[in-house]
Amino acid sequence: MSDGWEESAAAWIADMGDAGDFGRRFVMDAPMMARVRLRPWRRALDVGCGEGRFCRMMKTEGVEAVGIDPARSLIDQARALDPQGDYRVEAAEALSFGDGAFDLIVSYLSLIDIPDARAAISEMARVLAPGGTLLIANLNGFNTAGDALDLGWTTLADGRRAHAMDHYLEERSAWISWRGIRIRNWHRPLSTYMGLLLEQGLVLTHFAEPAARGGDPARTAHYNRAPWFLMMEWRKPDSGNQPGS
Repeated sequence: MSDGWEESAAAWIADMGDAGDFGRRFVMDAPMMARVRLRPWRRALDVGCGEGRFCRMMKTEGVEAVGIDPARSLIDQARALDPQGDYRVEAAEALSFGDGAFDLIVSYLSLIDIPDARAAISEMARVLAPGGTLLIANLNGFNTAGDALDLGWTTLADGRRAHAMDHYLEERSAWISWRGIRIRNWHRPLSTYMGLLLEQGLVLTHFAEPAARGGDPARTAHYNRAPWFLMMEWRKPDSGNQPGS
């Protein structure tokens, strides 16, 4: 069954442009890049790289990045925009790389698109080198548990805008459509992601719910009424420092 990404690739590429959408450009790019700049990385993997935008951003910081995505049309665009880059058609649930191949793995708003989060997180942990970092940006579960089209926002009978959600603890998928894009997103409570990451023996070293900065003031204010995104950084313990060792 299609998840909509191949069919939506052209509309996604047109919508994203080179700068990215509002949430990436004015909310998540700066804090994500700040974490990337904390140390030199030997080799990075961008899981769910789409058209390769964040790979290209890391490349400007001197990071050798490999991008993978299951949508061939998005990988074709990534290769066209960065002919010297390394972009591959792969699913996160079955990575072709050897154990410990990367010291930085990035999942930038891609976990919500992956049907089998357990398999994907297990694979990311496997190819992460001891001492390496898994950097995750994801939609906040309070949003994905709300109305898929408006990310939880609703208008009350008295005209006030409020953030609503339902069935937060139930893992489920929903189809979301905007500007010619129609894709399947997954809602999972934060506890599900935390549990899967902890199962892999990873250690949480950073957590944030970044605020919007810059851009249209009205839109920035709307984004900052409730946290749209979250960011987590997890470290894989060194071989001689595994939990319980």
